Amino acid sequence: MKIIYQGVRAGLLASLPFVAVLLLHGTLASSANRSATSQATPPSGPEITASETIPPEELEKEMADQAKPIVVCVAPRFLYDGAHIPGALFHGPGSTTDGLKDLRHWAESTPRDRAIVLYCGCCPISRCPNIRPALGQLREMGFKKVKVLWLPKDFHTDWIEKGYPIEKAR
Repeated sequence: MKIIYQGVRAGLLASLPFVAVLLLHGTLASSANRSATSQATPPSGPEITASETIPPEELEKEMADQAKPIVVCVAPRFLYDGAHIPGALFHGPGSTTDGLKDLRHWAESTPRDRAIVLYCGCCPISRCPNIRPALGQLREMGFKKVKVLWLPKDFHTDWIEKGYPIEKAR
């Protein structure tokens, strides 16, 4: 936390790339996870069933298929800009009214039979504030082939550190 405090004093946290680097390297993510652990209320939204999840290795294989799923990131924008799954669309964050409005607007013109994979990775999926509202939104709109990328810890740990492909915002 001393590094974060010094960064704030020096005005470095005003720089979005600096914050993204810290998050991707776990400095802020680990402190956010500690404070999230103390939360008494679970994230709002529907439960995620096992049949609605997809592990990273399976998604990587599906991304190589001709009929690959549409991958949608519902994390905060700076996380998407820092690193995301190649070809992933950004429609989030799923925990905000604006994020859900953006997701709904995009989904209105998307065929209901398309396979969609949602992911966030801001924190452990059990506490993620973005996935459940986004999943609920798509369920309400009649999408039947929606899966959630299973990231038990976070995007950095469960995707980047395991060597899965990423791209950064241009």
